[in-house]
Formats: sequence, C-alpha cells, structure tokens
Amino acid sequence: MVGPLDSRLVPSVPTTASVVAPQIGSRAGLPTGGPAGGTVERSPRLHAVTGLRWWAALAVLGHHLLNVTTVPAPLTAVLQQGVLGVTFFFVLSGFVLVWSMRPGVRPREFYRRRFARIYPLHLVTLLLALPVFYSFHPSPEQWWVKPVSVGVLALSVPVLQGWSRDPTVMYSGNPTAWTLTLEAFFYTLFPFLALALRRTGRRGAGLVVVGLLTLAGALRALTQLDPGGWVAGLPFPVLRVDEFALGMALAWAMRLGWRPRLSPSLVALVGAGWFALYLALGGEHPHLPVARAFAPYLPEIVMALCGAMIVATAVAELRGRARWLGWRPVVVLGEWSFALYLVHSMLIYVVLGTVGRLAAGPASLLGSLALLVASVAAAAVLHVAVERPLERRLRGRSPTHASVSGCASSS
Repeated sequence: MVGPLDSRLVPSVPTTASVVAPQIGSRAGLPTGGPAGGTVERSPRLHAVTGLRWWAALAVLGHHLLNVTTVPAPLTAVLQQGVLGVTFFFVLSGFVLVWSMRPGVRPREFYRRRFARIYPLHLVTLLLALPVFYSFHPSPEQWWVKPVSVGVLALSVPVLQGWSRDPTVMYSGNPTAWTLTLEAFFYTLFPFLALALRRTGRRGAGLVVVGLLTLAGALRALTQLDPGGWVAGLPFPVLRVDEFALGMALAWAMRLGWRPRLSPSLVALVGAGWFALYLALGGEHPHLPVARAFAPYLPEIVMALCGAMIVATAVAELRGRARWLGWRPVVVLGEWSFALYLVHSMLIYVVLGTVGRLAAGPASLLGSLALLVASVAAAAVLHVAVERPLERRLRGRSPTHASVSGCASSS
C-alpha cells in the first residue's frame, strides 16, 4: 500500500499550493523591496508551473497502481520511482509561497488561508476513506483494512499522524494524507523562514540553495553510515523541511531577478537520462561499486532536478516560451492534483477489494486506464463541489484578501 519508510521515499500527497499562493508581507517577514542585488516586483501567475503538478501527481498515482496491477518488471522499476513525485510537491510548495507573497498579510491571516486551502478537502476525504480502510472486523485477506481505533484515528483529524514512524499511526485515516502533517509544519515555519530569507540578496539566496542541497546530501550520508542513529530517526517533517526551504530560496532568487538559461526540455532530458542509467545499473541494488555509492542519493538528486525543472519552467513562461507547458487542459489537471491524490488510493483499494489484483496483460492495462479516468473524474467533482467553494467560504474577503484576491485564491 505504501512505499518504504525512507525519509524521502514515502508516497505522499500533492498538497502544495498552485502558483498563486497566499502571501506573507513586510509585517510577517517579507518586504516589498529586496536587499542589494535585486528588487522585488509583483509576481505574475505561472500557469505552466501549475501544469507541472499534474505530471508529478500522475507519477505518484502510477506508483500506487502497482498495488492492484501486474506489469512487467522493467515497467515496475519505473513506476516504483513515482513515489519521488512528492519531492516535487514539497519543493513547489516553498517556491509558490515565496513567489506570490505580497506585503500586508500577517501570519495569522496566512495560517487561516492555509487552513482554508487544505483542511476542508482533507476532512471530507478522511470521512470517505474510513469505510475503505477500516472495519470493526477486518479480514486477514484484506491487508490494507485496519481495525477501528479511535485513538489512532483521532490523530489524523488534526493531521498529526505524520509525526509518527509507526505505519499504523502514520497511515491512519486516509493513508495518503499523512504528508499534510509535513505541510502543516512547513506552513508554521514559513513566516520565520521568510523573515530570514528576505535578508539575503540574489547571491545570498544562491548560497542558501547550495547549502540546502549540501545539507540534504550530508543527512543522507549520516543515515547511510548509521541507519539506527538519531538523524535517521528524526520525524519526517523535520527531515524533509529542506525540500520546502529549497523552493523558497529558488523563488526568492528569481524575485530578485535571477533568470538562468535553463530550458525545461534540457532538465527533462537530463532527468530521464539519469533515471535510465540508474535503472540500467540495477536501481536500488546496483551492480557496480561506483553505482552502489551513488544509489542512496537518488532522492537528493531528484530534489535538485525538481528545483531545476520548476525554475526552468518559470523562466520559460516569463519569457513567453512555455506555451505547450501552459496548455489549459494540463493546467486544469494541475489544479485538481490535490483532490486527485487524496482520492485515488481509495478507488485503487476498492477495486482491489472487489475484484482482486488485476492479471498481467490487457486486464492491468485497461484497469489502470479505468482507474486513472475514475480518479480524475472524482478529483474534478471534489475540486468543484468541495475544495473551491469551502475554501472561498472559509477565507472570506478581508480587506487584505480583497486587494490580492486575483492572485491568492488558488493556493
């Protein structure tokens, strides 16, 4: 049902904002102008970056489809890497919050908007998930169905389950929603991280990026050297905050005028080539000593690639060169990605419990396509009927919100 309990290799949910997130202003940590090295101007909407969310969500969905389908070993090896799509969402989350922030939004207002964005859909899908994943008398054959435990389920209501490493607790309620714990932690830190980040110039933001990637690699090395040590045992919200902070630093550098000559196609080719080489050398169990040395650092390499893709796509759109990336149907799918992730696992396990694991060949192919279509349709309904209207109602229209409503409504 879920991937291995690795600090970055755990299935997650695309809970990030779209690229029109709420903003923290001068009172909460970010001024209207930047330090030496660049000036901060009003940031335009980045539709193409929103569209990237669809592809990351599709990768994670593909990973979970392995629980109900039977596919050839090479395809299994590819789909297993879909779990890394969550890294993209965490990096994007930090990026969009910094990219879109405006002066005048205090932390309390920021937290209220984050709650309005995330919690209503979480609560609705949690209720939908209960009959799928819980029973008073679970059958041993349905290994994904857990016995009802009020105490454990209570942790998933305020999204505290992700602080635990115990799978029974961590995946309580809607199993994919555990990463809302991480997002809530990131949002709590955001005003304070933004306050520190705004003191840096463009070069300083670049140094922060390098420092975060170095820190990520160092943490991985420590976990490899001492798998049972205190670093490896840190809660996931703490271990993965560097991904969120990386997105923040990249967005701040761009707001200060950084525009690297980096095309999305080039980043995609480099990423695809690296993955192909990784899989050809044996994936998690490489054949060559040099490959064994680098294999554990796959999540950190993906972290850097995600940051590069987000920046490359943003720069391309700002320069008017991202037409295909900003194709409206893909952008809409990206807007539905939060709902897609929260609902797709329920449909997968309903099928698994009803008809069992799909046989290899046409059954798995057609079943996967049917589940994809059904998941997208369910996400569309949830987005239109639950996510957007409840968010608007909870946010209201405060004076500050009214002034930025055009660029802060889809976080």
